[in-house]
Amino acid sequence: MTLLLKLSQLIDWLNERVGKGAFWLVLIMTVISAGNASIRFVFDTSSNGLLEIQWYLFAAIFLLCAPYTLQKNEHVRIDVLSGKLSPRGLAVIDIIGTLFFLLPMVVAVLWLSLPLVAESYRIQEMSANAGGLIRWPVKILLPIGFTLLALQGLSELIKRIAFLAGRIEDPNSKPKGPTPEEQLAAAIAAAKAQEAK
Repeated sequence: MTLLLKLSQLIDWLNERVGKGAFWLVLIMTVISAGNASIRFVFDTSSNGLLEIQWYLFAAIFLLCAPYTLQKNEHVRIDVLSGKLSPRGLAVIDIIGTLFFLLPMVVAVLWLSLPLVAESYRIQEMSANAGGLIRWPVKILLPIGFTLLALQGLSELIKRIAFLAGRIEDPNSKPKGPTPEEQLAAAIAAAKAQEAK
């Protein structure tokens, strides 16, 4: 179990680095979007390549941050059910969900995406739009993102089993204290109170 927990930590480290690195793509995408809109407004011209790179970056953000989201336990849950379960019950549900839903779906997407990526690369597929971009770099994000998601699913499975075996603390527990939303609300309230003085 110790070796599996070390593997889980390695996977967590990898996906945290990839996820945090992908955050910067949001800034790049925003700058490109603002630049493209400004050029369109000022010069009445645009580029399909600039529009497509925004789509590519959005795909990269979504696919590369999904494993990080799963790791941080910020993925969508059915709160009506999960809110009523004990930590052990929630761990069992997570194990079942990972084994019977997450991992089979990830394997299916990987299996189906690899031939598409290989064919796109082989023919050097280009966008059908004038001035568009080459397609295989965005298509290769599918197997990369879903491989990282499969690894994170494996890591979460290891952690849930280790928790049930009493080897680690509850991986679903969240740090106590105000949420980011509560911190923002408090900062806004403090700013308004400062203005009122």
